[in-house]
Amino acid sequence: MASGQTSALQLPSFLHGTFRSVQQKTRRDGSRCREQYREEGTFPVPRQMLEVSPGEVVVAHEVVDFQRERPAWRLYMVSSVLDSLLDAVDSRNTLSTRDAYEATCLETAWGALYFTLAQLGPVSAERTARRLQAVLRFWEPLQCARYLFKKLGAAHSLEELMVASCDWAMDAWCPLGETSVRERLEVVAQRMENATREDCINAIFREMPRALAHVGELKHGKVVADPDFQRERLTSLDPRSFERVSGACTADLIWLLTRWDRELEKQ
Repeated sequence: MASGQTSALQLPSFLHGTFRSVQQKTRRDGSRCREQYREEGTFPVPRQMLEVSPGEVVVAHEVVDFQRERPAWRLYMVSSVLDSLLDAVDSRNTLSTRDAYEATCLETAWGALYFTLAQLGPVSAERTARRLQAVLRFWEPLQCARYLFKKLGAAHSLEELMVASCDWAMDAWCPLGETSVRERLEVVAQRMENATREDCINAIFREMPRALAHVGELKHGKVVADPDFQRERLTSLDPRSFERVSGACTADLIWLLTRWDRELEKQ
């Protein structure tokens, strides 16, 4: 799947149409991807790319897609391609196949934006750096469109979209400064790419207050909110668990807090 930089934003034709037609087209493309990957270990390029008109709206999250009978660009339905691709894959190979598809898609503007917004786990520092770097490579064409994302009736610019979806990353990895969103994301990606375990722990501490504010009721809330307790538990995490939370994504930190709370309950 080749990228090919252009000044205009181009999306696969299978992402445009009514919800039902996009669903059918994305499932067919997922099946096509599955067959080629099975036979050749690669993924095919989309059969047709269409140019998005300047300022045209792209639906980037399912929660705001209420007018499903209306033709629209439905970026979030790359998930349907992925579901169809993985439908007949052995469970032991699901993650490796998904990772291979993501790596290929990051060479395209639409794939880079989809995987950055979807934040499929584990949202590690290394994986997030790759996603952000991909978006930054395609920044100019991605600026051409407007995006609907979670907030009803609000069509975001690319800068606003990245703040809405990745503010946690900017706050955890580049908390200070009055630079542009693009410049902050460049710093975030660089720091994540080169992060040590201690760098990740420091980023986690910066994001932990937000996770605590959204985690809900914990039976041992005072204990798990204690920084000394958190540092002790973070330093003792096994490599796989630490990788999962190394990006300091709020959702993953909420998972971690809940896990600690359950562990304390069993003691």
